[in-house]
Amino acid sequence: MVFLPAPDRAAKKAPLDRPRIVAAARALLDAVGLDELTMRRVAKHLDTRAASLYRHVRDKDELLNLLADEIAGEVPLIRAKGPWRARLVNMATQARRTLSTLRDAARLLAGTRPMGPNRLAHIEGTLKALCDAGLAPREAAWAAYHFNNYINEFAADEARLAAAAAVTGLDRSALLADARGRFASLPAATFPTIVALAEHLAEDDADALFRFGLDLWLDGLEGQLGR
Repeated sequence: MVFLPAPDRAAKKAPLDRPRIVAAARALLDAVGLDELTMRRVAKHLDTRAASLYRHVRDKDELLNLLADEIAGEVPLIRAKGPWRARLVNMATQARRTLSTLRDAARLLAGTRPMGPNRLAHIEGTLKALCDAGLAPREAAWAAYHFNNYINEFAADEARLAAAAAVTGLDRSALLADARGRFASLPAATFPTIVALAEHLAEDDADALFRFGLDLWLDGLEGQLGR
C-alpha cells in the first residue's frame, strides 16, 4: 500500500506558482516514484486541476527538469580552493548521500537535461577542480562525464537494491546476505572464484564500497596526469 502525502489545502489560499508545484512533485516523487509521477497527480496534491499547472510549467518534462535542479541544489558546491582531489571527494560523497535519500532521484537526474542553474554550477565546479588538477581541456570534460556517471549510477544501484528489498520484504542487510549465500552455494568446480570470493561479492558496506570505487577512479586520473 502506498501512502500519498496529504493534499496541500493551502494551495487554495495562496496563488499557485512554480515553487509550490515543484514542492508537490518532490513529495510525490518520494511517495510514488518517478514512473507514477504525473501532472494529474501533482494537481490533485495541490487540490487544483491539471490545466492550472500549465500556466506555470510548459509540460511534464519542464517540471522534471525543475525538480532535478532543485534536488541538485541541495548538494553543496565543490569548494573553489584547496586540493583538487579532496574537493572532488567531498562533493561526490555529498551528492551520493543526497541522491540516496530521495526515491528515484538518481534516475531523475540521469533522465533530465543538466541546464538548470544548480546543475550548471556543479558542472562548473567539477570542471574547475579537474582543470586545477592539470588535465587538458578535453580530458577535463571527459573526466567530468565519468565522475558524474559514477556518482549517479552508484546511487541508482542503491535505489534498485532498496526497491528489491521492499518487494521481497527483506531489509538491505538480509537481501545482501541472501545474495552471498547464493554465490557461496554455487558448484565450486564450475565457479571456483565466485565461491571463494562469495563473502565479498555482496558486502553490506555501501560507504566503503563507494569510496573504494571513487579512489580507484581518482588514482587512475592521477596516473593520467603523470603521463
